[in-house]
Amino acid sequence: MTRPAVLKFGGSSFRTAEAYRRLAETLAERIEADGRPLAVVVSAMPGETEKLRELLREVNPHPADASVAGLLTLADTVGAQLLSAALLRIGCRSTVLAGHQLGFTTGSSFMWARLEDIDPVPLTQALVEHETVIIPGGQAVDAAHCPTWLGKNSSDLSAVAAAVAVGANRCEIYSDVDGIYSADPNLVAGARLLPNVAYGVARSMSLHGAKVLHRGAVQLAEQYNVTILCRSNEAPFPIGSTISEAGAAVSAVIVNLRSTVLRYANHTQADETHRIFNAQGVEAIRFADSPCIGVIGGYLDIDMFQRRHSLPHARVDGIPVVELSGSNSQIHVAQTADEAVRLAQKLHENLATSPETALSSG
Repeated sequence: MTRPAVLKFGGSSFRTAEAYRRLAETLAERIEADGRPLAVVVSAMPGETEKLRELLREVNPHPADASVAGLLTLADTVGAQLLSAALLRIGCRSTVLAGHQLGFTTGSSFMWARLEDIDPVPLTQALVEHETVIIPGGQAVDAAHCPTWLGKNSSDLSAVAAAVAVGANRCEIYSDVDGIYSADPNLVAGARLLPNVAYGVARSMSLHGAKVLHRGAVQLAEQYNVTILCRSNEAPFPIGSTISEAGAAVSAVIVNLRSTVLRYANHTQADETHRIFNAQGVEAIRFADSPCIGVIGGYLDIDMFQRRHSLPHARVDGIPVVELSGSNSQIHVAQTADEAVRLAQKLHENLATSPETALSSG
């Protein structure tokens, strides 16, 4: 069998039911042109995961992690089944492998679970029998075969894990953003596309809140030397950024308005809380010069999490704004969203005079 190609399509690719039909036709054309099967990871239609989250909160404002992991991932399963149905309609042999069938095993945490083992047999066998295998993003199971969730935006991680399973040396990520930018182009004027980015830089950008790729996906790609191609999900699907060992050590400014800075009474409290966050798979950054933690992305009920783990009270201190230069970072704190955007704009304008950034922007 020709080695399969691995593709991932984010939720923005599926804004309407018609989008599934169009993508199915595109995938069929790719199979005919390349003569190889496809492993395709998909995310849910926009807003579907949040609908399930709100419904769950109506039933139980403080649901157990197992309930969250079991329910929220169903939105991605729906998307996978719809794409598979569209492929079958045009005569393309297709099947869906959900989390309990994939061979992806995590630790015992139901949410933000860490991937611990990748069994290549289920996916490689399915690709022998089908032209396309559709994979719902973010799904896995623990050692007891209970459903686990790999975290917010973890379909990237599912895609790289699929590439590892089938022995592919690259993974294609399709989204409405064509690549990695020197700042969020929706917030900062003059943000520049970065065509070649080193694994370490992409990982650090994700850790600090950049909406680029799941950090675990970059870590796994680096471990197995899988090149990540970031592509537009609109024809002709240009490659915007390539993440690889040969990528550049670029500079960037990161502002994520969902992120929150928590200030604790002392460094001991901050250290212990940071340890708990990490143990539970929550993305958090520990400030070096103050008893503060940045909780990244805003998808965590911080008050409930701290009560559940008997953590000390923290004061909300603002929004982190991060300057990155290669592997070095400097964290600033803004009090409001408007202030954070203004600060990010100012810091990014200073980057424009950096030779490193000028070279990396192509």
